Amino acid sequence: AQEAAEALSAKAARAASDAGFDSADEAVAATRDERRVTAIETTLAQARDQQVRAESVLAEAEVAAVAGIDTVDPSVAEADAASANAVVNSAIAVASEADRRLADLERLVGQLAKEVAALAPMQERHAELAGLADVIAGRGQNARKMSLRSYVLAARLEEVAIAASTRLRRMSGGRYEFVHADGAGPRGKRGGLGLDIRDDYTGVVRSAKTLSGGESFLASLSLALGLADVVAAESGGLVLDTMFIDEGFGTLDSDALESVMGVLDELRAGGRVVGIVSHVDEMRQRIPSRLHVIRGRTGSSVEVVAG
Repeated sequence: AQEAAEALSAKAARAASDAGFDSADEAVAATRDERRVTAIETTLAQARDQQVRAESVLAEAEVAAVAGIDTVDPSVAEADAASANAVVNSAIAVASEADRRLADLERLVGQLAKEVAALAPMQERHAELAGLADVIAGRGQNARKMSLRSYVLAARLEEVAIAASTRLRRMSGGRYEFVHADGAGPRGKRGGLGLDIRDDYTGVVRSAKTLSGGESFLASLSLALGLADVVAAESGGLVLDTMFIDEGFGTLDSDALESVMGVLDELRAGGRVVGIVSHVDEMRQRIPSRLHVIRGRTGSSVEVVAG
């Protein structure tokens, strides 16, 4: 029995060594009960089944074709994906801000349209008043470029021209008369206060600048007398009782001088005082009452000559 026991012990030790244990006691300690063994066998069976399935997948042609391809580093793709996500997030933020601004813009446009509609009547009124102001100032649709002030003065000047023409026709022997010119001047110059001369000898209306020196004196004197007549004719106006004429008589010929003196004599006969400043000798014979200024080395003296 002892020999059998020893043989069995040796056999058990060899079995434990073959199983990878250092001793029979270690093998005895590693033993599991039947339930544990069943669980382990079940786990091993499942592992074998998974191995079989994995090997069958690896054996497929498509998988075998890519089996030799080098392993891909996903970090690069992950970095690209992260960068793309950042771009997408930034675009989403920009789009959100654009939507917000669009909403604000639509709201402000609606407010602006409402305010513009409210201002439309005032703008029309302003445009009407601005156009009227331009017309009054001689701009815009005012084709004559004549301001309201010039228009009023032109009306008075036309009256003066009519009155002065009566004097000028007489002093010029029926040749000249004034023509009121209300057209715009050259290079956009405003009009309304111009006077031209109609020459009945030629039937031509020409500029007053074309008159000779004597004719210009007659025109100036006629305008002065015409102005005096218009002022005197105004309702409640003042009568110009006294008038002084300084020089110009030396430019007249004898016939023109006779006509002028005839007009002045009529004024004097009507109660007006007409003073003439002149050095023309012929005037001394025509004017009975004179103040003669005599020059001397020690100064000038005045001699009164009563007619």
